[in-house]
Amino acid sequence: MRSKNKPAPTKAEKAHADRLASMACVVCGSPGPSTVHHIKQRSFWYCVPLCQDCHQGPMLGIHGQKRAWALAKMDETDALAATIERLNG
Repeated sequence: MRSKNKPAPTKAEKAHADRLASMACVVCGSPGPSTVHHIKQRSFWYCVPLCQDCHQGPMLGIHGQKRAWALAKMDETDALAATIERLNG
């Protein structure tokens, strides 16, 4: 669901988000499809693929207590770097 203050994605941004959604979770490695987490709001390029638990889980997720992130010793910048590496690897 898109916020009313967020512009619609361009064709290239949509293709990028779709590619991310097909990837495994960058934090725990759960196979896709994944949800797309926006690190920088209003930007479709600063996104990473996350499973539901690593994204919105109350204990594990980035929007919760971030326990999966702590176990993986990752922050959003690390996740973005890993995503870029996977995309180019």
